[in-house]
Amino acid sequence: MHVKRLKDKLIKGETVYGSLFQHAVVPAMVESIPDNSLDFVIVTPEHTTLDLAEFLPLRYALKSKGIVCLARTHSRDPADVARVCDTFDGVVVPYVEEYEQAQQLAAAAVYRPLKGIVLDRVLETGKWPSKKTEDYIEKRNEETLFIPMIESVPAIENLEKICSIPGVHAVFVGPGDLTANMGIPREYDHPELIAAIQKVIDTADKQHVAAGCWFGTTKQALRTMRQGARLVVYANDGLMLQHAMQSAFTELRKG
Repeated sequence: MHVKRLKDKLIKGETVYGSLFQHAVVPAMVESIPDNSLDFVIVTPEHTTLDLAEFLPLRYALKSKGIVCLARTHSRDPADVARVCDTFDGVVVPYVEEYEQAQQLAAAAVYRPLKGIVLDRVLETGKWPSKKTEDYIEKRNEETLFIPMIESVPAIENLEKICSIPGVHAVFVGPGDLTANMGIPREYDHPELIAAIQKVIDTADKQHVAAGCWFGTTKQALRTMRQGARLVVYANDGLMLQHAMQSAFTELRKG
């Protein structure tokens, strides 16, 4: 039920807080997470040699603590999205740009196990095989979250249509790819990026969809929250360890 609670918070306009886990696969470390800190975690082996399956013990440990565990896919293949949603609490899909692409990806997440011609008919006409099937699909996937990543200028241009898709529960800006796409790589304090994030937040909000952006500093994360971000994704496991050790040992070495 913890996934449904998170979805309800998003629907009600509340803010939720999370982080990326790139390296932490040992479930015992979950005991070190302070209470009332994380609502969700996004596990992501994108920049490591790990595989998503290696995060499964962590996923169950997080569940025992009431923390939602989402997984970022490597690809934008609907079959991969469905497989991830069968295992984790939901999916974060990178570099989603077009309405039709987003519609198929969302359907793979929240209309499982429908597929093929029958799924296409549901998407095009809203006609289900039966009311029983419609009710079954709704019940089966009420504990699944689908979040597309907005990481390019075309994605922002198509955002209003993307946010109109049933099953899009939030949108998540990846500033690394987006700034490169905008011609200002990794300039996370650039006025053009700040303006782009504001446009994403405002566009999503009009569709009652939460929006947020990853940042590695609390200053940048707070700035985005003040812009109206409700999906707060702060740092990652490695960065948080670095920040904690740097703060502690800088103080200790001063004596």
